[in-house]
Amino acid sequence: MSFWFWLNCIILLVLLAMFANWAYYQFMSKRFATLLDQEAFKEGMRKAQIIDVREKKEFDSGHILGARNIPYPMLMQSLASIRKDQPVYLYDTRIALSTRAAKKLRKKGYQNLFILKEGFDGWTGKTKGKKYED
Repeated sequence: MSFWFWLNCIILLVLLAMFANWAYYQFMSKRFATLLDQEAFKEGMRKAQIIDVREKKEFDSGHILGARNIPYPMLMQSLASIRKDQPVYLYDTRIALSTRAAKKLRKKGYQNLFILKEGFDGWTGKTKGKKYED
């Protein structure tokens, strides 16, 4: 078999893996939280706790105005600062860390969990700092 055949097979496998990863996080995020588009996120954020679960460096380089930074690895140590009686709006660069954070929070009894569907990469609303670039 030719080089081009194997190259096409490898490319196809990589694309399938990327799609499977995307589908997994879409499914899991809906299981533990409600996905919100930008408009719905903007409408509800005044009454919610907005939590950026990215690392501090990413947060400092740009974040949604009004958000506070609780990096995902520090989430369990910071539960006392997250109120259960208010909605929790989570976001990260896309949705992977937010989904994991929502899963942990749901297991600890948090009910009103929401994730920004497009993540910070797709955010066009007000930000503070310089928007993070890959």
